[in-house]
Amino acid sequence: MADTAPSYDAVAEATTPAATLAALESAYGLGLYAPRGITLVRGAGAYVWDIEGRRYLDCTAAYGVASLGHCHPAVVEAIGRQAATLIACSGSFGNDQRAQFYAELGAVLPSGLKRLFLCNSGAEANEAALKFARLTTGRHGVVAAMRGFHGRTAGALTATWEPKYREPFEPLLPGFTYIPYNDTAALERAVTDTVGAVILEVVQGEGGVRPGTAEFLQAAQRLCCERGALLIVDEVQSGFGRTGTFFACEAVDLQPDILTMAKGIAGGFPMGAVAFGERVAQPAIGQHGTTFGGAPLACAAARATLQVLRETDLPGQVARRSSIFFEQLRAIPSDRIRDVRGRGFMIGIELTEPVSPYIAAAQARGLLVLNAGPQVIRLLPPLILSEDEIADAVAILTEVLCAGR
Repeated sequence: MADTAPSYDAVAEATTPAATLAALESAYGLGLYAPRGITLVRGAGAYVWDIEGRRYLDCTAAYGVASLGHCHPAVVEAIGRQAATLIACSGSFGNDQRAQFYAELGAVLPSGLKRLFLCNSGAEANEAALKFARLTTGRHGVVAAMRGFHGRTAGALTATWEPKYREPFEPLLPGFTYIPYNDTAALERAVTDTVGAVILEVVQGEGGVRPGTAEFLQAAQRLCCERGALLIVDEVQSGFGRTGTFFACEAVDLQPDILTMAKGIAGGFPMGAVAFGERVAQPAIGQHGTTFGGAPLACAAARATLQVLRETDLPGQVARRSSIFFEQLRAIPSDRIRDVRGRGFMIGIELTEPVSPYIAAAQARGLLVLNAGPQVIRLLPPLILSEDEIADAVAILTEVLCAGR
Protein backbone atom coordinates (compact mmCIF):
# COMPACT_ATOMS: atom_id res chain seq x y z
CA MET A 1 0.00 0.00 0.00
CA ALA A 2 2.81 2.41 0.93
CA ASP A 3 4.36 2.05 -2.52
CA THR A 4 1.23 3.03 -4.46
CA ALA A 5 -1.03 5.15 -2.22
CA PRO A 6 -0.29 8.81 -1.58
CA SER A 7 0.22 9.75 2.04
CA TYR A 8 -2.58 11.60 3.76
CA ASP A 9 -0.46 14.76 3.98
CA ALA A 10 0.28 14.65 0.25
CA VAL A 11 -3.33 14.12 -0.66
CA ALA A 12 -4.45 16.88 1.68
CA GLU A 13 -2.55 19.38 -0.45
CA ALA A 14 -5.17 19.00 -3.21
CA THR A 15 -6.84 22.26 -4.13
CA THR A 16 -10.33 21.45 -2.78
CA PRO A 17 -11.77 19.21 -0.06
CA ALA A 18 -13.65 17.27 -2.75
CA ALA A 19 -10.38 16.42 -4.47
CA THR A 20 -8.89 15.33 -1.15
CA LEU A 21 -11.73 12.94 -0.44
CA ALA A 22 -11.84 11.58 -3.99
CA ALA A 23 -8.10 10.91 -3.88
CA LEU A 24 -8.43 9.04 -0.60
CA GLU A 25 -11.27 6.93 -1.99
CA SER A 26 -9.20 6.11 -5.05
CA ALA A 27 -6.05 5.35 -3.07
CA TYR A 28 -7.53 3.09 -0.44
CA GLY A 29 -10.77 1.71 -1.87
CA LEU A 30 -10.85 -1.49 -3.93
CA GLY A 31 -12.43 0.22 -6.92
CA LEU A 32 -15.48 -2.04 -6.91
CA TYR A 33 -17.95 0.73 -7.74
CA ALA A 34 -18.15 2.88 -10.83
CA PRO A 35 -17.53 6.41 -9.51
CA ARG A 36 -20.25 9.01 -10.04
CA GLY A 37 -17.84 11.93 -9.65
CA ILE A 38 -19.49 13.63 -6.69
CA THR A 39 -19.01 13.30 -2.93
CA LEU A 40 -22.25 13.31 -0.94
CA VAL A 41 -22.09 14.71 2.56
CA ARG A 42 -25.67 15.43 3.67
CA GLY A 43 -29.23 14.29 3.09
CA ALA A 44 -32.71 15.41 4.09
CA GLY A 45 -35.97 14.03 2.78
CA ALA A 46 -35.77 13.34 -0.95
CA TYR A 47 -32.59 15.41 -1.39
CA VAL A 48 -28.86 14.99 -0.92
CA TRP A 49 -26.06 17.58 -1.11
CA ASP A 50 -22.51 17.16 -2.33
CA ILE A 51 -19.41 18.62 -0.73
CA GLU A 52 -19.61 21.66 -3.03
CA GLY A 53 -23.10 22.45 -1.75
CA ARG A 54 -25.00 21.30 -4.87
CA ARG A 55 -28.42 19.80 -4.20
CA TYR A 56 -29.75 16.68 -5.96
CA LEU A 57 -33.20 15.13 -6.07
CA ASP A 58 -32.37 11.56 -5.10
CA CYS A 59 -34.33 8.99 -7.07
CA THR A 60 -31.92 6.26 -5.98
CA ALA A 61 -32.61 6.38 -2.21
CA ALA A 62 -29.21 4.68 -1.80
CA TYR A 63 -30.45 1.70 -3.85
CA GLY A 64 -33.85 1.81 -2.21
CA VAL A 65 -32.54 1.87 1.35
CA ALA A 66 -33.66 5.37 2.41
CA SER A 67 -37.34 4.44 2.19
CA LEU A 68 -38.50 7.32 4.39
CA GLY A 69 -36.09 9.75 2.78
CA HIS A 70 -32.73 10.74 4.18
CA CYS A 71 -32.39 11.31 7.92
CA HIS A 72 -36.07 10.96 8.73
CA PRO A 73 -36.59 12.58 12.15
CA ALA A 74 -38.24 9.50 13.65
CA VAL A 75 -35.37 7.25 12.62
CA VAL A 76 -32.73 9.77 13.72
CA GLU A 77 -34.39 10.10 17.12
CA ALA A 78 -34.72 6.33 17.58
CA ILE A 79 -31.08 5.69 16.66
CA GLY A 80 -29.82 8.45 18.96
CA ARG A 81 -31.93 7.28 21.88
CA GLN A 82 -30.94 3.65 21.47
CA ALA A 83 -27.26 4.48 20.91
CA ALA A 84 -27.22 6.05 24.35
CA THR A 85 -28.97 3.02 25.87
CA LEU A 86 -27.65 -0.27 24.42
CA ILE A 87 -25.98 -0.71 21.04
CA ALA A 88 -25.06 -4.41 20.91
CA CYS A 89 -26.66 -7.56 22.30
CA SER A 90 -26.04 -11.07 21.02
CA GLY A 91 -28.88 -13.39 20.11
CA SER A 92 -28.39 -15.56 23.20
CA PHE A 93 -29.70 -12.74 25.37
CA GLY A 94 -33.20 -11.38 25.21
CA ASN A 95 -33.58 -7.77 24.14
CA ASP A 96 -36.53 -5.41 24.37
CA GLN A 97 -36.06 -3.81 20.94
CA ARG A 98 -35.69 -7.13 19.13
CA ALA A 99 -38.67 -8.71 20.87
CA GLN A 100 -40.93 -5.78 20.07
CA PHE A 101 -39.73 -5.60 16.48
CA TYR A 102 -40.47 -9.31 16.04
CA ALA A 103 -44.08 -8.68 17.03
CA GLU A 104 -44.47 -5.49 15.02
CA LEU A 105 -42.97 -6.96 11.84
CA GLY A 106 -44.97 -10.14 12.31
CA ALA A 107 -48.16 -8.08 12.30
CA VAL A 108 -47.56 -6.85 8.73
CA LEU A 109 -46.13 -10.02 7.16
CA PRO A 110 -48.11 -11.97 4.55
CA SER A 111 -50.31 -14.72 5.92
CA GLY A 112 -48.61 -17.88 7.12
CA LEU A 113 -45.20 -16.43 7.99
CA LYS A 114 -44.69 -17.00 11.69
CA ARG A 115 -40.97 -16.97 12.59
CA LEU A 116 -38.14 -14.53 11.93
CA PHE A 117 -34.38 -14.43 11.61
CA LEU A 118 -32.71 -11.01 11.68
CA CYS A 119 -29.44 -10.33 9.85
CA ASN A 120 -27.60 -7.43 8.21
CA SER A 121 -28.27 -7.41 4.45
CA GLY A 122 -30.27 -8.85 1.60
CA ALA A 123 -27.50 -11.24 0.57
CA GLU A 124 -27.35 -12.61 4.13
CA ALA A 125 -31.11 -13.03 4.13
CA ASN A 126 -30.98 -15.05 0.92
CA GLU A 127 -28.08 -17.15 2.23
CA ALA A 128 -30.16 -18.06 5.27
CA ALA A 129 -33.20 -18.82 3.12
CA LEU A 130 -31.24 -21.21 0.89
CA LYS A 131 -29.67 -22.96 3.88
CA PHE A 132 -33.00 -23.52 5.62
CA ALA A 133 -34.61 -24.76 2.40
CA ARG A 134 -31.87 -27.36 2.08
CA LEU A 135 -32.13 -28.22 5.78
CA THR A 136 -35.88 -28.71 5.50
CA THR A 137 -36.11 -30.67 2.25
CA GLY A 138 -32.76 -32.46 2.14
CA ARG A 139 -32.60 -31.54 -1.56
CA HIS A 140 -29.81 -29.60 -3.23
CA GLY A 141 -31.67 -28.45 -6.35
CA VAL A 142 -32.67 -24.80 -6.64
CA VAL A 143 -34.62 -23.15 -9.46
CA ALA A 144 -33.92 -19.47 -10.06
CA ALA A 145 -34.85 -17.06 -12.83
CA MET A 146 -32.87 -15.59 -15.67
CA ARG A 147 -32.11 -11.91 -14.96
CA GLY A 148 -32.66 -12.60 -11.26
CA PHE A 149 -30.37 -10.98 -8.72
CA HIS A 150 -30.10 -12.24 -5.13
CA GLY A 151 -26.73 -11.01 -3.85
CA ARG A 152 -22.99 -11.54 -4.13
CA THR A 153 -22.17 -13.98 -1.33
CA ALA A 154 -21.61 -17.59 -2.38
CA GLY A 155 -25.12 -19.03 -2.18
CA ALA A 156 -26.90 -15.83 -3.18
CA LEU A 157 -24.43 -15.40 -6.02
CA THR A 158 -25.19 -18.89 -7.32
CA ALA A 159 -28.87 -17.95 -7.43
CA THR A 160 -27.99 -14.77 -9.35
CA TRP A 161 -28.24 -15.42 -13.07
CA GLU A 162 -26.02 -12.81 -14.71
CA PRO A 163 -22.85 -14.65 -15.80
CA LYS A 164 -20.59 -11.62 -15.30
CA TYR A 165 -21.25 -11.84 -11.56
CA ARG A 166 -20.92 -15.63 -11.24
CA GLU A 167 -18.27 -16.82 -13.69
CA PRO A 168 -15.17 -15.29 -12.06
CA PHE A 169 -15.96 -17.19 -8.84
CA GLU A 170 -17.00 -20.59 -10.18
CA PRO A 171 -17.33 -23.35 -9.15
CA LEU A 172 -20.08 -22.18 -6.84
CA LEU A 173 -22.84 -24.29 -5.26
CA PRO A 174 -24.10 -27.22 -7.36
CA GLY A 175 -27.69 -27.92 -8.30
CA PHE A 176 -28.89 -24.51 -9.52
CA THR A 177 -30.88 -24.15 -12.74
CA TYR A 178 -32.23 -20.98 -14.38
CA ILE A 179 -35.48 -20.54 -16.26
CA PRO A 180 -36.88 -17.61 -18.25
CA TYR A 181 -38.79 -15.27 -15.95
CA ASN A 182 -42.58 -15.43 -16.42
CA ASP A 183 -42.30 -18.73 -18.35
CA THR A 184 -44.73 -21.01 -16.54
CA ALA A 185 -44.09 -24.00 -18.82
CA ALA A 186 -40.35 -23.82 -18.18
CA LEU A 187 -41.00 -23.59 -14.45
CA GLU A 188 -43.23 -26.67 -14.62
CA ARG A 189 -40.43 -28.65 -16.26
CA ALA A 190 -37.75 -27.41 -13.89
CA VAL A 191 -39.37 -28.22 -10.53
CA THR A 192 -38.47 -31.90 -10.25
CA ASP A 193 -38.20 -34.17 -7.22
CA THR A 194 -34.57 -33.08 -6.76
CA VAL A 195 -35.50 -29.42 -6.26
CA GLY A 196 -35.68 -28.15 -2.70
CA ALA A 197 -36.37 -24.48 -3.43
CA VAL A 198 -37.58 -22.02 -6.03
CA ILE A 199 -36.26 -18.50 -5.47
CA LEU A 200 -37.89 -15.58 -7.29
CA GLU A 201 -38.27 -11.81 -7.10
CA VAL A 202 -41.80 -10.49 -7.46
CA VAL A 203 -40.34 -7.60 -9.45
CA GLN A 204 -36.87 -8.17 -10.85
CA GLY A 205 -34.79 -5.13 -9.92
CA GLU A 206 -31.23 -5.47 -11.17
CA GLY A 207 -32.59 -7.52 -14.08
CA GLY A 208 -34.38 -4.58 -15.66
CA VAL A 209 -37.35 -3.79 -13.36
CA ARG A 210 -39.54 -6.58 -14.70
CA PRO A 211 -42.74 -7.45 -12.79
CA GLY A 212 -43.72 -11.08 -12.47
CA THR A 213 -47.15 -12.13 -13.68
CA ALA A 214 -49.65 -13.46 -11.18
CA GLU A 215 -49.96 -16.64 -13.27
CA PHE A 216 -46.22 -17.34 -13.13
CA LEU A 217 -45.76 -16.57 -9.44
CA GLN A 218 -48.86 -18.46 -8.34
CA ALA A 219 -47.72 -21.43 -10.44
CA ALA A 220 -44.44 -21.38 -8.51
CA GLN A 221 -46.35 -21.57 -5.25
CA ARG A 222 -48.55 -24.39 -6.50
CA LEU A 223 -45.67 -26.45 -7.89
CA CYS A 224 -43.65 -26.09 -4.70
CA CYS A 225 -46.59 -27.31 -2.62
CA GLU A 226 -47.27 -30.23 -4.94
CA ARG A 227 -43.66 -31.35 -5.36
CA GLY A 228 -42.19 -30.87 -1.92
CA ALA A 229 -40.09 -27.77 -2.58
CA LEU A 230 -40.13 -24.43 -0.74
CA LEU A 231 -40.94 -21.11 -2.37
CA ILE A 232 -38.47 -18.35 -1.46
CA VAL A 233 -39.71 -14.89 -2.39
CA ASP A 234 -36.98 -12.24 -2.51
CA GLU A 235 -38.44 -8.87 -1.50
CA VAL A 236 -35.11 -7.30 -0.62
CA GLN A 237 -35.80 -4.42 -3.01
CA SER A 238 -39.58 -4.57 -3.43
CA GLY A 239 -40.63 -4.81 0.23
CA PHE A 240 -41.83 -2.26 2.78
CA GLY A 241 -44.21 -0.28 0.63
CA ARG A 242 -42.03 0.30 -2.43
CA THR A 243 -44.49 -1.27 -4.88
CA GLY A 244 -47.66 0.22 -3.37
CA THR A 245 -48.45 -2.63 -0.99
CA PHE A 246 -46.48 -3.55 2.11
CA PHE A 247 -45.00 -6.48 0.22
CA ALA A 248 -45.17 -6.94 -3.52
CA CYS A 249 -46.32 -10.55 -3.17
CA GLU A 250 -49.59 -9.35 -1.64
CA ALA A 251 -50.66 -7.80 -4.96
CA VAL A 252 -50.46 -11.19 -6.69
CA ASP A 253 -51.99 -13.24 -3.85
CA LEU A 254 -48.75 -15.05 -3.11
CA GLN A 255 -48.00 -16.85 0.15
CA PRO A 256 -44.31 -17.75 0.22
CA ASP A 257 -42.74 -20.35 2.48
CA ILE A 258 -39.77 -18.04 3.02
CA LEU A 259 -39.68 -14.26 2.54
CA THR A 260 -36.41 -12.34 2.45
CA MET A 261 -36.20 -8.61 3.24
CA ALA A 262 -33.64 -5.82 3.64
CA LYS A 263 -33.00 -2.37 2.07
CA GLY A 264 -35.94 -0.21 3.24
CA ILE A 265 -36.54 -2.19 6.43
CA ALA A 266 -34.77 0.25 8.78
CA GLY A 267 -34.91 3.63 7.06
CA GLY A 268 -31.28 3.55 5.95
CA PHE A 269 -29.72 1.56 8.77
CA PRO A 270 -28.18 -1.82 7.72
CA MET A 271 -30.59 -4.66 8.38
CA GLY A 272 -32.03 -7.77 6.78
CA ALA A 273 -34.65 -10.30 7.80
CA VAL A 274 -36.05 -13.68 6.82
CA ALA A 275 -39.60 -14.81 7.60
CA PHE A 276 -40.48 -18.51 7.66
CA GLY A 277 -43.75 -20.36 7.24
CA GLU A 278 -44.94 -23.59 8.79
CA ARG A 279 -43.42 -25.81 6.09
CA VAL A 280 -39.90 -24.78 7.10
CA ALA A 281 -38.23 -27.06 9.66
CA GLN A 282 -37.19 -25.72 13.05
CA PRO A 283 -33.37 -25.60 13.06
CA ALA A 284 -31.20 -26.82 15.90
CA ILE A 285 -29.25 -24.39 18.05
CA GLY A 286 -26.10 -23.32 16.21
CA GLN A 287 -27.16 -24.34 12.70
CA HIS A 288 -27.15 -20.69 11.70
CA GLY A 289 -26.35 -17.39 13.38
CA THR A 290 -25.00 -13.88 13.14
CA THR A 291 -22.96 -11.60 15.38
CA PHE A 292 -24.62 -8.29 14.50
CA GLY A 293 -28.06 -9.34 13.26
CA GLY A 294 -30.97 -8.16 15.36
CA ALA A 295 -28.87 -5.74 17.40
CA PRO A 296 -30.84 -3.24 19.51
CA LEU A 297 -29.68 -0.27 17.44
CA ALA A 298 -30.85 -1.80 14.16
CA CYS A 299 -34.13 -2.93 15.68
CA ALA A 300 -34.82 0.54 17.08
CA ALA A 301 -34.30 2.04 13.62
CA ALA A 302 -36.52 -0.62 12.05
CA ARG A 303 -39.27 -0.12 14.63
CA ALA A 304 -39.30 3.62 13.94
CA THR A 305 -39.41 3.01 10.19
CA LEU A 306 -42.22 0.51 10.47
CA GLN A 307 -44.23 2.87 12.65
CA VAL A 308 -43.97 5.69 10.10
CA LEU A 309 -44.86 3.36 7.24
CA ARG A 310 -47.99 2.20 9.05
CA GLU A 311 -49.17 5.46 10.62
CA THR A 312 -48.85 7.48 7.40
CA ASP A 313 -49.95 4.66 5.08
CA LEU A 314 -46.90 5.19 2.89
CA PRO A 315 -47.66 2.08 0.80
CA GLY A 316 -51.05 3.56 -0.07
CA GLN A 317 -49.50 6.92 -0.85
CA VAL A 318 -46.98 5.22 -3.15
CA ALA A 319 -49.79 3.42 -4.96
CA ARG A 320 -51.55 6.72 -5.62
CA ARG A 321 -48.55 8.86 -6.51
CA SER A 322 -46.82 6.23 -8.61
CA SER A 323 -49.75 6.23 -11.04
CA ILE A 324 -49.03 9.93 -11.61
CA PHE A 325 -45.33 9.18 -12.01
CA PHE A 326 -45.95 6.47 -14.61
CA GLU A 327 -48.44 8.62 -16.50
CA GLN A 328 -45.99 11.50 -16.76
CA LEU A 329 -43.03 9.28 -17.69
CA ARG A 330 -45.02 7.57 -20.44
CA ALA A 331 -45.90 11.00 -21.84
CA ILE A 332 -42.26 11.97 -22.42
CA PRO A 333 -42.05 12.57 -26.21
CA SER A 334 -38.79 10.74 -26.86
CA ASP A 335 -38.25 8.01 -29.42
CA ARG A 336 -35.33 6.85 -27.28
CA ILE A 337 -37.84 5.31 -24.83
CA ARG A 338 -38.80 1.72 -25.62
CA ASP A 339 -40.79 0.94 -22.47
CA VAL A 340 -41.72 2.29 -19.04
CA ARG A 341 -42.52 -0.47 -16.57
CA GLY A 342 -42.46 -1.52 -12.95
CA ARG A 343 -44.71 -1.21 -9.93
CA GLY A 344 -45.08 1.59 -7.41
CA PHE A 345 -41.82 3.44 -6.85
CA MET A 346 -39.80 0.69 -8.51
CA ILE A 347 -39.62 2.03 -12.05
CA GLY A 348 -37.64 1.08 -15.14
CA ILE A 349 -37.30 3.21 -18.29
CA GLU A 350 -35.93 1.03 -21.06
CA LEU A 351 -34.14 2.90 -23.83
CA THR A 352 -33.15 1.94 -27.34
CA GLU A 353 -29.51 2.74 -26.51
CA PRO A 354 -27.13 2.69 -23.53
CA VAL A 355 -28.32 4.71 -20.55
CA SER A 356 -24.98 5.85 -19.10
CA PRO A 357 -24.88 9.23 -20.90
CA TYR A 358 -28.43 10.03 -19.80
CA ILE A 359 -27.75 9.11 -16.17
CA ALA A 360 -24.75 11.45 -16.23
CA ALA A 361 -26.78 14.20 -17.91
CA ALA A 362 -29.53 13.88 -15.29
CA GLN A 363 -26.98 14.10 -12.50
CA ALA A 364 -25.49 17.25 -14.03
CA ARG A 365 -29.00 18.76 -13.86
CA GLY A 366 -29.56 17.75 -10.22
CA LEU A 367 -31.31 14.37 -10.50
CA LEU A 368 -29.80 11.08 -9.31
CA VAL A 369 -31.00 7.88 -10.98
CA LEU A 370 -29.64 4.34 -11.39
CA ASN A 371 -29.29 1.80 -14.16
CA ALA A 372 -30.68 -1.74 -14.25
CA GLY A 373 -28.54 -3.22 -16.98
CA PRO A 374 -27.08 -1.30 -19.91
CA GLN A 375 -30.34 0.04 -21.37
CA VAL A 376 -32.66 0.62 -18.40
CA ILE A 377 -32.81 3.72 -16.21
CA ARG A 378 -33.98 2.65 -12.77
CA LEU A 379 -35.86 4.91 -10.34
CA LEU A 380 -36.03 3.90 -6.66
CA PRO A 381 -37.06 7.19 -5.01
CA PRO A 382 -37.87 7.60 -1.33
CA LEU A 383 -41.45 6.64 -0.62
CA ILE A 384 -42.11 10.21 0.60
CA LEU A 385 -41.56 11.67 -2.89
CA SER A 386 -44.16 14.39 -3.46
CA GLU A 387 -46.11 15.21 -6.61
CA ASP A 388 -44.03 18.37 -7.06
CA GLU A 389 -40.83 16.33 -6.80
CA ILE A 390 -42.22 13.82 -9.29
CA ALA A 391 -42.86 16.69 -11.71
CA ASP A 392 -39.29 17.96 -11.19
CA ALA A 393 -37.83 14.50 -11.88
CA VAL A 394 -39.93 14.08 -15.02
CA ALA A 395 -38.94 17.55 -16.26
CA ILE A 396 -35.23 16.69 -16.00
CA LEU A 397 -35.69 13.29 -17.62
CA THR A 398 -37.67 14.90 -20.42
CA GLU A 399 -34.89 17.39 -21.00
CA VAL A 400 -32.13 14.78 -21.18
CA LEU A 401 -34.09 12.14 -23.14
CA CYS A 402 -35.40 14.60 -25.70
CA ALA A 403 -32.12 16.48 -26.19
CA GLY A 404 -30.97 16.56 -29.81
CA ARG A 405 -34.22 15.15 -31.18
